[in-house]
Amino acid sequence: QVQLVESGGGLVQAGGSLRLSCAASGRTFSSYLMGWFRQAPGKEREFVAAISGSGGSTYYADSVKGRFIISRDNAKNTVYLQMNSLKPEDTAVYYCAVKIHYGLGLTTPDYDYWGQGTQVTVSS
Repeated sequence: QVQLVESGGGLVQAGGSLRLSCAASGRTFSSYLMGWFRQAPGKEREFVAAISGSGGSTYYADSVKGRFIISRDNAKNTVYLQMNSLKPEDTAVYYCAVKIHYGLGLTTPDYDYWGQGTQVTVSS
């Protein structure tokens, strides 16, 4: 049974930082692409960042490029999202996801398993 558990969300002022964590269990995840997505109220879930199994390749949405950093520790089966220079428009529920099947994927249908999400609120 694959399980993804996010943590690290919270309330932060604009310009501040947060680090999200996603702990994975049920498989060895070092071969799989893992991603972060977010969903704001009334909006569709959108891609934020992804990282290859080895960690050697990373991908970002234009809206977070230069501010967010995705990383992973395969020994701990954990993926991180360091979020800096946060803006009110970053407010959303953030979800971790894993793509089991081979190949790059940057959209929600590409991913096979999802966490329950963690709320990030950025105040102005």
